Amino acid sequence: MSALAPVLDKLDANLDQSIERLFELLRIKSISTDPAFKADCRKAAQWLAEDLKSIGFEASVRDTPGHPMVVAHHDGEGPHVLFYGHYDVQPVDPLNLWESDPFDPALKEIEPGRKVITGRGSSDDKGQLMLFVEACRAYKQVHGKLPCKVSILFEGEEESGSPSLKPFLEANAAELKADFAMVCDTGMWDRDTPAICVGLRGLVGEEITVHAADRDLHSGEFGGAAANPIRILSKVLADMHDDTGRVTIPGFYDGVEETPSQILKSWEALGETDENFLGVVGLSIPSGEKGRSVLELTWARPTAEFNGINGGYTGKGFKTVIAAEASAKVSFRLVHKQDPARIRAAFRDFVRARIPADCSVEFHEHGGSPAIQLSYDSPFLIKAKQALSDEWPKPAVMLAMGGSIPIVGDFQTFLGMESLLAGFALVDDRIHSPNEKYDLSSFHKGQRSWARILDALTR
Repeated sequence: MSALAPVLDKLDANLDQSIERLFELLRIKSISTDPAFKADCRKAAQWLAEDLKSIGFEASVRDTPGHPMVVAHHDGEGPHVLFYGHYDVQPVDPLNLWESDPFDPALKEIEPGRKVITGRGSSDDKGQLMLFVEACRAYKQVHGKLPCKVSILFEGEEESGSPSLKPFLEANAAELKADFAMVCDTGMWDRDTPAICVGLRGLVGEEITVHAADRDLHSGEFGGAAANPIRILSKVLADMHDDTGRVTIPGFYDGVEETPSQILKSWEALGETDENFLGVVGLSIPSGEKGRSVLELTWARPTAEFNGINGGYTGKGFKTVIAAEASAKVSFRLVHKQDPARIRAAFRDFVRARIPADCSVEFHEHGGSPAIQLSYDSPFLIKAKQALSDEWPKPAVMLAMGGSIPIVGDFQTFLGMESLLAGFALVDDRIHSPNEKYDLSSFHKGQRSWARILDALTR
């Protein structure tokens, strides 16, 4: 703690200045999806590069076919880490729902003893990325150096699908490769409990269309004799789950591992209930695999879901028609070692086996990516978990996420690196919505947390 303690003290002393630096960045309207803000995106990249240079990084703005990347390096001893964040933000529409100008950040007290930073990007992701920058700044001010070798990659297109990211990583793999990456675009379990994300579910998307007669038919004339594609499709979809909620596609669970018992116990200790989890959407009874908690179902188990279905007459009134075709959109969330290509092929075989001989089916692919699963006993994860637990009122938890963060897979694919996912956003931060905010406690203790993590990784 001898090297760390003065750094933490410096972060406390620098808090006001760090808030003002964040405000400067938040005032830049770096909306990546709207071409009207192209110059603002470059301005944000340049601001970050100059700020990193001011604390001793070799930093530059790198052009891409879209918005620029910011790449920075700082020499040091010990492990080499690559920190990732994004400086672009979501559009602010509808503007009339904002309580104040989304690009005029402020510090507000929303309840006694709870202050927040308001403004677009305060949580997603400018506030988050500046935590790490401030931790590095304090280290340099106290010790004149960083505790390890640090590289930084700030992206400007995350909110618009990251079209330039994969080519950039592939072209600059030798420069960006490190021992492991650190990603800040995640959140805490609650205001007192930090979290490390160790699992991200993968995804397979499919659209299927069942074709029957060569035209829509009169149900009085052909009903009972002609194949009905809506009925065929409905049967296919109904067959995909058994009465216990398990997916029935042969080979679907190949590569799926059971979550370690100690991790399940730590999730149980979070106190989440079926009623609490589902109550916010007006439900109360889990529909997935029987005997598993809602957290396990959404964090660590694979799913097959139906996202849309269409066929026949769907307009106002009534039309007695047997449709010529019916379609459905189906998505699979993958975990552990499930192979997206094998899941897609198994699904198509499952469907084809249920199509009558005089009918046909066509498939349209909607992307696919494998799950990301980090080792629960990874040494650097264990060190980071303890560092976070030392800073916050409650011990850090290792959790998973039902969705995906594509950059984590890209780091594995192009740079061969695992990632530490640790962020300090809260569920009520209203990211992508009007009145986005970031708790002051997240901003302050998040800086201290990254300083602790950097210190822990060097020991």
